[in-house]
Amino acid sequence: MDISKKTVKRILLIITFTVVLIWAVYNHKLLLKYIGELYALVSPFVIGLCIAYVVNVIMRPIERMWMKLLSKCRGRWVEKLKRPICLLLSILLIIGIILTVVFLIIPELSDSISSLVSMIPSYAAEVESWWEALSERLVKYGVDLPKFNFNTDKLIDFLKDGGTAVINTTLSATTSIVTAVINFVLALAFSIYVLAQKETLKRQSKKVLARIMKPEKMQKLLDMLDLINRTFTNFITGQLTEAVIIGFLCFIGMSIFRMPYAPAISVLVGFTALIPVFGAFIGTAIGAFLILLVKPIQAVWFVVFIIVLQQFEGNLIYPKVVGKSVGLPGIWVLVAVTIGGNAMGVVGMLISVPLCSVLYVVARNAVNGRPLAEKPE
Repeated sequence: MDISKKTVKRILLIITFTVVLIWAVYNHKLLLKYIGELYALVSPFVIGLCIAYVVNVIMRPIERMWMKLLSKCRGRWVEKLKRPICLLLSILLIIGIILTVVFLIIPELSDSISSLVSMIPSYAAEVESWWEALSERLVKYGVDLPKFNFNTDKLIDFLKDGGTAVINTTLSATTSIVTAVINFVLALAFSIYVLAQKETLKRQSKKVLARIMKPEKMQKLLDMLDLINRTFTNFITGQLTEAVIIGFLCFIGMSIFRMPYAPAISVLVGFTALIPVFGAFIGTAIGAFLILLVKPIQAVWFVVFIIVLQQFEGNLIYPKVVGKSVGLPGIWVLVAVTIGGNAMGVVGMLISVPLCSVLYVVARNAVNGRPLAEKPE
């Protein structure tokens, strides 16, 4: 029986894969160590590609706006200046959003904690008078409550020490960030280079693929990459749009009900809304804590307001803005976010939904016999 060369290659490939798999199972710790060392080497470039991808989503509409505004201008300078100016504006926009969130939230949180510390003695006095009144009433029934002894000085010292510990921890974390600044600068420089030369890099990558792959396999790979790019772009655009909408609605509602810290909490709620499903709970918890330190009753009404707003957002805004663009049913969004969060934290929550959407579309098209290049309905 003659065995073709193609069959021999498949057999050798299966044997090689089996040997590698067995070695990886028995030496998984060593393999993970090598993977970690390799990632440490290439992490600046991986981070740079991620930065470039996110910035590119924002840069493309800015470039379209640039060409539209200067459509009547003549000269090569319009095309030459388009990329550097739009790239700079995109980076400045992202940095501005991050700084706005930081400088709006941290001062409000610091003021709230200071206010809590200053009001502790009055709270303690009220609790002590209430406790004494209750003790006097219960004495008539033969119930003797222990004497209330609340040392406010110790509590204030504890809070101050705790605040100092938080500051020290923050400074320690800041120091760690400073030590990694070189990698970040390298990643940012790499992302800028990729964005500045993205058309050239795309053309060169296609030439390399054409040399090492057959045309039909190359086309399948390009269709898969196009699907991934389309899904991630739609997800990022949809999440950004949803964050702006829900932050704006939160500000309007808090202003109508005259709740404190409306601008800061609205920005926080909109920013945390970038995290699918669980982001709203994070923003609500921090916002309720800030209000609780000033007006406890309004903190309860704030939670009720956010629950109503989340119902409105989940049933109307999210399906219209994000759901259709990603094409992933709600139950799989929850599964993706849960698994991604457990595996990689906040980063996992962010990338799990579009990644799961890609797998969902691939599986659906495979079952229905559709090509990958076909856009989801």
